[in-house]
Amino acid sequence: MKLSVVVPTLNGRERLSACLDALSARAPEAEVVIVNGPSADGTTGMVRERDDVDVLVEVADRKLNVARNAGIAEATGEVVALVGQDTVVEESWADAVRSNLDDAAVVTGPVHRSVRAGMTTESEESLTIGGRDVTYFDGGNVAFDREVLTVMDGFDEYLLTGGARDCAHRLANAGHEVSWSSDVGVTRNDGDDDDDRDWGWKYRALAYRLVKNYGPRPGVFGRTVRDAVCDAAGTAADVARGEGVPSEWFGNGKRVVTNMSVGYKDGLLARAKDRTESRNPYGLSARADRAVERYDWRE
Repeated sequence: MKLSVVVPTLNGRERLSACLDALSARAPEAEVVIVNGPSADGTTGMVRERDDVDVLVEVADRKLNVARNAGIAEATGEVVALVGQDTVVEESWADAVRSNLDDAAVVTGPVHRSVRAGMTTESEESLTIGGRDVTYFDGGNVAFDREVLTVMDGFDEYLLTGGARDCAHRLANAGHEVSWSSDVGVTRNDGDDDDDRDWGWKYRALAYRLVKNYGPRPGVFGRTVRDAVCDAAGTAADVARGEGVPSEWFGNGKRVVTNMSVGYKDGLLARAKDRTESRNPYGLSARADRAVERYDWRE
């Protein structure tokens, strides 16, 4: 069972180097595909100097889902894994990926985060939505059976964020199991946490993927509004403590409402555009012009 590993990267040269060192040591037989773009930190030169990378694809688009799809298009393995530039695969990772995919279409596992206070670990996250059991996965630690990934048509390139969550919903809709294994683990070092999130895109993506995958149900609207109210209450508390300013709070609220509306609209259009089980009108097959440069060292 040939394993291909796709690593999207953007201005992460040092972390990418550590990621590749771990893959070389712990998954030496894997085909490694790097999708870079558009980095300005010397990533291209670093990758070209290594002898453990099989393909380097340069893309001009900064969207993570575009990079994921560009790498998937280049991968030739029966199993295609996605690993984050800031992750280090653990010793058991490669063998556990192969063994778990004997019984499931997709396999994922814990992401251990290196933080100042020590180490945190993500646990399995599953929800029942619209009668479907959805198992979420981190897009920086997941492996797919190639046939299933083809049926799902990769990732939805409309989304600036939330692409892995959208894929989890689509997998559940198609009846494909996502297996969780503690042995499919990676360690992530993404530096200090920061709160500079894009609230508008967070709720645009949430509204879009829920409407696209489940239709305009009352529960979909209720879920997005409930989450927005909870976040608004949390940030209002920050303002009350002097950790935020009222004008920023009102500005974020306006962005959330506007982007939720756009997400609902675009989700309905996407649902109408692709009525197949893949629910992915902006997927892998939608375009073939992602790469602006390509280096292939495969024999």
